[in-house]
Amino acid sequence: MNQESLIERLTAENEEFRRLRIEHQGFDRELESLKGGSPLSAEQQWRVTELKKLKLMTKDRMESIIRHSRVTT
Repeated sequence: MNQESLIERLTAENEEFRRLRIEHQGFDRELESLKGGSPLSAEQQWRVTELKKLKLMTKDRMESIIRHSRVTT
């Protein structure tokens, strides 16, 4: 099974993976909206850093689920 098919299957069947994917997309949208504006305030810069960390954490967890799924299928 290729990566894209596996991600689609996990999105449909795995509630945690689906939630993580939605969160990751939300973090990405918020990050893009912050980057698109005028110079960032200190608070906005902090939020950008926080969003990047959150995105990475959710991506790492999704990758872990994908690896585990490959081993068990």
